[in-house]
Amino acid sequence: MIYQGKQKIWSDYNKEIPDDHWYYVRSCIRQNFFPASERMMVEICKNVLKKDFYENPNHTTCGGIAYHCDTLPQETAMTIVARQFALMTESGYENYAASCITSFGNYCEVLETWREFPELEAKIRELLWKACRREFKKPKYLCHTSDLIFKYRNEIAARAKYKLVNRHTGEPLRVVEHIGCHYSKMFPSKGVGGAEYPYVLVGMIESWGGNVIDYPERRHCCGYGFRQYHVRANRGYSLSNTHKKFESMEPYKPDMIITNCPGCPYFLDRWQYVISEMTGKTYGENGYGIPVFTYEEVAGLVLGYDPWDLGLQLHQTAVEPLLDKIGIPYDPKKKYLGLNEKDLKRPELPGTLRCC
Repeated sequence: MIYQGKQKIWSDYNKEIPDDHWYYVRSCIRQNFFPASERMMVEICKNVLKKDFYENPNHTTCGGIAYHCDTLPQETAMTIVARQFALMTESGYENYAASCITSFGNYCEVLETWREFPELEAKIRELLWKACRREFKKPKYLCHTSDLIFKYRNEIAARAKYKLVNRHTGEPLRVVEHIGCHYSKMFPSKGVGGAEYPYVLVGMIESWGGNVIDYPERRHCCGYGFRQYHVRANRGYSLSNTHKKFESMEPYKPDMIITNCPGCPYFLDRWQYVISEMTGKTYGENGYGIPVFTYEEVAGLVLGYDPWDLGLQLHQTAVEPLLDKIGIPYDPKKKYLGLNEKDLKRPELPGTLRCC
């Protein structure tokens, strides 16, 4: 009975994801946090899988952060989104792929609002025309880019050079998956598996050889929460949320964390350093933290890309212990070399959290 119930829920929240011809829009904050992730998304889709995957250099932020921080009116945010859709229309595409979870939630909210209030859509069309003389068609299909990697997960597995397996024991790695709140909690029907059983990252982990770890605070927020962090006086709430998650997952001894949101990998990665400095506690093995990855970084690792080309040197929690478990080679001397092997200098190391 429980299984049948889950199958019914899954059928309600299963997504039909087109195989090709995508208009790709980057995130405003991911390019600063983990810039190689979006480059790897383009690399995998265009050069590895040979998909029609286009991005327009004229796109801008969707305005989602300002909107959720209550510093941008809804109609202004909608007009920004309308311009994004106009660029897609002018480029000749109908399938819209958003790199940012908040953008994805923002686009879903705009489209659902227009569906319920067509007079508001008409007003936004008028505002867009007055602002920049542009018109748009709404996307025929909207997805988050983790949906695409989920869609292509078996194709990636067929090309994989490495699996999410501990080469010393032969056991699958113990993987925590963390779903961004704006992916499935705002509009559950828009995410793979909905809010109850999100499968978008689980599917990748299983296809690439890992074992998904369940724990009590699995669906708890990473701690970002927009005004929890952007208002400086509120940052204790952000840190306490992240601390709660790590305390909950610690007994299950995860090898790694994989996320699908711009803010989640940043805060799960950086707050481990803060917690270690404040409390003297670390959550990984041998004084290291639990390494945190974006789904594009993990896809790149299993495909055999150099870890430093994936930008893993920008992570504050050391990734080398995980690379050693899988057996992925890396050159420690090249970790902090930039373009043309320019020396970027070694950063100051934390006092408690071990780094390589």
